[in-house]
Amino acid sequence: MTRPDQRLDSAVDCAPRVGNADYDWDAFDSADYFAHNYGTLRADDERIIEIVADFFQSRSYPQKWNARAIDVGAGANLYPALAMLPFAAEVILYERAFSNRQWLENQIDAPFPSWWQFWSHMTAGRGAYQPIKDPFDLLSRQAKVVKGNIFSLRPGQFDMATMFFVAESITTRSDEFVRAAQCFVNSLVPRGAFAAAFMRNSSGYRVGDRSFPACSVDEQDVLQALAPVATDVRIQTVESKDLREGYCGMIVATGHKRRPTDG
Repeated sequence: MTRPDQRLDSAVDCAPRVGNADYDWDAFDSADYFAHNYGTLRADDERIIEIVADFFQSRSYPQKWNARAIDVGAGANLYPALAMLPFAAEVILYERAFSNRQWLENQIDAPFPSWWQFWSHMTAGRGAYQPIKDPFDLLSRQAKVVKGNIFSLRPGQFDMATMFFVAESITTRSDEFVRAAQCFVNSLVPRGAFAAAFMRNSSGYRVGDRSFPACSVDEQDVLQALAPVATDVRIQTVESKDLREGYCGMIVATGHKRRPTDG
């Protein structure tokens, strides 16, 4: 019988060894991805927004507006960056694919109207967000698109971070999933806050006319990957079943980077 803490290791043995470097990420169809996922606010994203915005608002930021923030693998998505906006003087949109970096640059200048739906849900009942009357003007001044690979993140650089549907959606390899999740958390300073979202038990996905990989993970896999580098980790599931075929809902993890003194 396989123990829960052996699941990822066992998956490596039976999964095809197709890794992140085997895909042409510069050919990612950003417009198609946005239209399918974020052209309108979905119920699953509403729930993710509630979890993430409540988590960031609940923390004590002694130097509000001065945090350095990063959204790792930003892709064709602005709402993780918006969730950090009330607390950050700088938001790095860290992205490997050329197509996504181009899309982000364009969106910062002229965001699609649907992003207001996301922002309105984010501000509802949350005092940290309500003073910002023009979030997209603020984002255009504070956000910077940076080319980068998740595996090349430098440790100890940021006060807060988001990563939505990245670590499990860039490879079929369990070892690369674990490495990506840990590189993400390690990019934070000790006690830096993070929020990450994952597709649950994903079998891969299509964007435009291309297929992209996934590593099938569940709540235990996410917790196991984060445990060596994170503390105060909370795992929550989000119901979702009609976005596409080949997944079983979503997972949101929040927490802090572990300090050397943390047990």
